[in-house]
Amino acid sequence: MIDRDPEKKIKITDPHKGLEKGMAWCAYQERCQQEVRDKLYEWGLWPEAVENIIAELITQNFLNEERFAQAYAGGKFRIKKWGRVKIKLELKKRKISEYCIRKAMKEIDADDYMATLKKVLADYSKKLKEKHPLKRKYKIVRYAQSRGFEQDLIWEILAFD
Repeated sequence: MIDRDPEKKIKITDPHKGLEKGMAWCAYQERCQQEVRDKLYEWGLWPEAVENIIAELITQNFLNEERFAQAYAGGKFRIKKWGRVKIKLELKKRKISEYCIRKAMKEIDADDYMATLKKVLADYSKKLKEKHPLKRKYKIVRYAQSRGFEQDLIWEILAFD
């Protein structure tokens, strides 16, 4: 009988096996260095082996922080309709450099950004049941800020309503 205890995880002690598994994991989707580092430690590799594997993944272009930041920012903006503030915070949480974050933010077109913000505001406004105009605007602004949009842009659009 096979023991299928979810708490038992297979540990990798061979750095070559870790590199192979890391390559496969990075080939599946873009990853940042911190995600890979955490995963390698989770697999049970030693710190020296982890840093060597990360260096090798970077050398072989399986791991690229700039490419990750651009893919992450573009995806979160297009698919999840996140604003710049939230995207930046999430990238910082993943220990992405300021240079890569700035580069990723350039990927978001200003016209598309404003159009997305308008759509987010309009969609939420339709769902909102609040009748009092000031409370209604406050809730709309709070919602858009939670999605990561800048307060000045939100008010700029709401001023024309």
